[in-house]
Amino acid sequence: MSLKDKLDAYKAEFQKKAGPEKVEIMHRATEELRQSGIVERVLRAGAKMPEFALANTRGETVRSADLLAKGKLVVTFYRGVW
Repeated sequence: MSLKDKLDAYKAEFQKKAGPEKVEIMHRATEELRQSGIVERVLRAGAKMPEFALANTRGETVRSADLLAKGKLVVTFYRGVW
């Protein structure tokens, strides 16, 4: 099964569980984001990410430049459980 097939199956299962009202809200929010122009401003694959500083789970500031000085850096985003 291809990745596209897996993602399509995941999407279909999610939409079935969420129900039409929630799916419509999500589609509307997605379209509002597209209309905002955000798509033109996102980083593309291979683009250089700007330096950043964020608080970790202990409230300490972590700087990307400090992490990059130690080696390659992978950034992930966890949006929580819905």
